[in-house]
Order: sequence, then C-alpha cells, then structure tokens
Amino acid sequence: MKDTGQLSKRVSDAVAHFWHTRQDQASKQRSGEKRDQGARGAVTGGAQMDGFIALLTDLIKEAGIASPVIHRERALELPGYFRPTKEWDLLVVDDKRLLAVIEAKSQVGPSFGNNFNNRTEEAMGSALDLWTAYREGAFLKSPQPWTGYIFVLEDCPGSRKPVSVKEPHFDVFPEFKGASYAKRYELFCRKLVRERHYNASAFLLSEADKGLSGQYTEPADDLAFIQFASSLQAHVGAYAR
Repeated sequence: MKDTGQLSKRVSDAVAHFWHTRQDQASKQRSGEKRDQGARGAVTGGAQMDGFIALLTDLIKEAGIASPVIHRERALELPGYFRPTKEWDLLVVDDKRLLAVIEAKSQVGPSFGNNFNNRTEEAMGSALDLWTAYREGAFLKSPQPWTGYIFVLEDCPGSRKPVSVKEPHFDVFPEFKGASYAKRYELFCRKLVRERHYNASAFLLSEADKGLSGQYTEPADDLAFIQFASSLQAHVGAYAR
C-alpha cells in the first residue's frame, strides 16, 4: 500500500457514505405510508456498505485485476456445503478460479444485544460453509481463495458500556467479562482471523453525527483497514494478468 494517507481519505468517504445512506433511508421510511418499528427502515434498505464495496473494487483493480472478473452487484452466489448457495458482498472469479470472497457488515444501535449473536453466528456459519465447500471441490480448480470480513459499528454509549454475562454452569472466557459490545466485536473479528476462518478482518467504529463527515476510529492495529487492504491486494495481485 503506497499512500496510506490517501487510503484513509477513501475509507473516510466510505464511512460518510454509510451514514448518509442510513440517513436517507430513514427519511424515506418516515415519509412513506408504511412505517417499520424503530430503526428497521434504515436496516432493511441495505446499501449502507456500498461505499466500502466500491473502495475494495477500486483496490482490486489497482492490484491489476480486470473489471469483468470483479462481481459486486450481481452473480454474487457461491455454492455451499450445508446449503445450496450463499450470496456474498464481493467476489473475484477469474476463469473459474475463485480468488477472493468478501463480506461487509455493520450494526447501529440501540439494539446491540439483539443483533450481536445473529451477526457473529452468520459470519462463522458462512465461513464454515465456504471452507467445507472448498474442501469438497465446489470451486473446481480454484486456488485457496482469500476471504475478508469488514465490520462497522456505531460508536455510542450503548456500544461502549460494559455488558454482563450469565454463567449458571461454567465460567465464560475472561476476556468477555465486563466487555462492551465494541470490545466483543473487536475480539470476534480478531478470532475470525486467528482461527483462520477469514484471511483478514477490518473493524471500524464511527459516531452517527461525526460519521456524516467521514470520521471513524480503529481500536486495534491488527484490524486496521490498511492491513486488510494490503493483504487483499497482495493476494489478488499475484494472479493479475
């Protein structure tokens, strides 16, 4: 990665896109005839992470990969082992070779507790399904694909406050005791990589108001976006023609 300052600006633009998209979707939901409960309108609208997908697409192109083999809007399904298919957020498939698979997710309050388990179980299940399908030859002559997981979390009192755990029978691992949802997600993203479910993970925090201007923080160096981007470019660049 040559220009880290420029990359930070591009990440900032993706963060701003995230918050502006949510804001626009919530406004449309409020003005519509049908009103979902709570913030569901902003969630069901989708597209919040499109700024990150666009940035990653550009980074892949800069590594020498041609546009036709990068899939970001359609043809995103891959065969699974435990289910027929799974739709990912970004794929690089060149001549029947699966080179890269990326998932980009987010969570905004206030219901952090209701969604944390869903997000973690989804990411773990998708990785298990992918790697089992790979082992069984679902991706034909593909080399081992690069897998990435990006997560953006709202930075607010609800995501920062300590969360208690229930231990009726056995002790939970010590790192979870008193950990906030922000800390839980950081631990989760790190463990996804350490357990080799994903090659790289990026974890970003952003406040709703400040995020509109692109402000964000990265609580862990090993989960910084620049590390994620460098790993992705190194992998796909090895197959550039």
